[in-house]
Order: sequence, then structure tokens, then C-alpha cells
Amino acid sequence: MDTIKEQISKMLDSGCGRMVLSKPEKTAEYRKITITQKAANYQIEKFTEKQAFHENVSREELIERIEGYLMQEYRQLNGFGAGLESIFLISKKGKVTFKQKRTDSTPKAEDNHNRKKQYLLEEGEIIPPLIDMGIFTSEGKIVTSMYDKFRQINRFIEIIDDYIRTMSVEKLNIIDFGCGKSYLTFILYYYLTKKRNLSVEMIGLDLKEDVIKKCNQAAKKYGYDGLHFEMGDINGYQAPFEVDMVITLHTCDTATDFALYNAICWNAKLIFSVPCCQHELNRQMKSEQFSLMMRYGIIQERFAALATDAIRANLLEYCGYKTQVMEFVDLSHTPKNLLIRGIKRKGITEVHRRKLLEEVEQMMKEYQLKPTLYELFLKKGYIKK
Repeated sequence: MDTIKEQISKMLDSGCGRMVLSKPEKTAEYRKITITQKAANYQIEKFTEKQAFHENVSREELIERIEGYLMQEYRQLNGFGAGLESIFLISKKGKVTFKQKRTDSTPKAEDNHNRKKQYLLEEGEIIPPLIDMGIFTSEGKIVTSMYDKFRQINRFIEIIDDYIRTMSVEKLNIIDFGCGKSYLTFILYYYLTKKRNLSVEMIGLDLKEDVIKKCNQAAKKYGYDGLHFEMGDINGYQAPFEVDMVITLHTCDTATDFALYNAICWNAKLIFSVPCCQHELNRQMKSEQFSLMMRYGIIQERFAALATDAIRANLLEYCGYKTQVMEFVDLSHTPKNLLIRGIKRKGITEVHRRKLLEEVEQMMKEYQLKPTLYELFLKKGYIKK
């Protein structure tokens, strides 16, 4: 029998334009996932009891996602198109069954699908940071030319809210490393305090004195008493409270590693990191067996960036975080569009931890690498030689 990936690829080739993932495991984040073809790409719609979350992916990414869903969280996939229904069934023991049958119907989309999309931040709300950013008018209406930015902001909030809504907490302590002008920091604080009704203590850290001054003035203007900003270096920063969440958006090169290291040392429950400027491994990378990857500068640069983030993700998993690497396009439209999302969990086996570390060390050996995050773990004693 073909692999799951091969079967899914054949389904798409035969005209399958709609799919439904069902029978979720108890640990699954969503009760159901639907997939609909949209021109050359596919829209994934993920349903909780009260909300729907959307993202668009390429064909290749879709195939990877579906295989992951079936192997980890869902035990049934139904695909519809070209007069066929394709069915994957996964038994409790992991046995895969695939079958097809003729059909004249496809399932109806969720009611949400035909209504105006419900954003976590809604038009009509008076949200001072969005007004100052020029995304909302003073009456809370979306400025037409800023609609894409409005959607991107909501996507950022959705990514964080995916986890927040599963937590039974009344208070969150948050550190935002490399906060910059803090547009998203202000909006996240608004969402957590005004929409989620949480008590929040949030610190933004940056090296630029003028930026910190302006951000503190804005926080005071908005009446955000639990949000303040400090000038300082990520390396060696001492948090004034027990940290629940660490955010790091576009902290350059190894600053991301120090931010992740701090988050792990603090045993933070949630980590959201958008890395940037991954120069460190690009300077180190050498390989005789795979010298092709070093032959062309732009390929080496991109490969080094992907290797950097793959190593970071594995090391987060090694330290007990359920980790995802996902696409995230932020307000600056930067090509650095990967987000590493981690949630602290229990129950990771020692066998799995060893495998994760071995994968990192094999990559390091092959390309003669010394990643900062690995070296920090080694020095701290998290990794034993």
C-alpha cells in the first residue's frame, strides 16, 4: 500500500477539493478540521466549540499537515471531489485503512464558513493602539487600505489564544524580548485584559532608550497599568516575577537563543518566537558530504536559517515543550516568517528526549556547528556529555 502522503497526493490529483478530519484524540486542540481548495492553495479551518481559525497553505505543506494530523491527533479523514469519497481510518493501534467509493454529495460547510469571518478583535471596538497605528478610525472602523494588517494582527492574537483558552488562569506574567515599537505588545495586552479579562503583568525589553521612553508614554496614555518597558540586554536579564509567557519577535541572531534560554530557565509555560537574522550557523557551516548546500550563497543562507530554527525547535522539545514551527507573516512583511510556538507539557519520555538530542548533534557534527542555544544548555547542565 502507498504511504499516507502518496495517497493524499493521489486524492488531490484526482480532484479532491474538500476534506474533513474527525474523530479527534482527547489531546487534540480542535474538535474538527476542514480543508477547502482555494485556487492554487488550500484553506485549513480549525473548529473549537465556539470559534473557527483559518490559515492558507500550499499543497506540499497541506500533505505534511494531514499526515501529521492522522498520525497524532485524528483517526479519520474524508475527502470529496470528482464523484469520489476517499476515506482514511486509523485504528487505536495505528493501523491505516484507505478506501474509496462513488458519491454524489459532499458535506455542507460549517455555518461559520458562509458568514463574515469572526475576528478576535472586532471592527467597531474602540482599541486605542489600533487607532494610533492608523488601522482603525476613531470610531473603530477598519481603514480600507489597512485591512491586511488588521487580519495579520488577528492572526497573531489567534496563535497565542489557541493556548490561552486551554489554560485555567486568572493572571499572566509576560516578558516581551526585543519589543521594539511594541505595536503587537500593546494589542496583546489589550486583548488579554479587556477581552479575556485576565490580570496581566507585562514587561517589554529593548536596547533603545528612545523607544522605551515612547512606549512607556503610550502605556500611560492608554491606561495600561500592568504594562511597562525597560531598557536592557536579553543576555542575563533577571525577571522580577515568575514568568508564564515569553514573546520574542524578530530578535536578531543569537539574541533569540538567549531569549529561549531564559524562557526555559524560568520554566515559562508558553513561548512564542519569530527568529530573525540567523547569521551564526551560516558563518560556521562546512560539510564535505553535502558541500552542495554551501556552493551558492543564497541557498546556504536559507539552509542555515532553517537549520538554526530546526535545532531550536528540537531543543525546546528536549526541554519538555510541545513545539510547532508555523508560518507567520507579521506587519513588516519580512521574509523571516517562521514562528516557533512551545507549550510546557508533561510526560515526554527519555527515549524521545535522546532521539531529539541525537538529531541535533548529528546535524552539528555533519556541518561542524556550535549553536548558541546548545552551548548554553551544555554550560547549564541541561545536556550531559
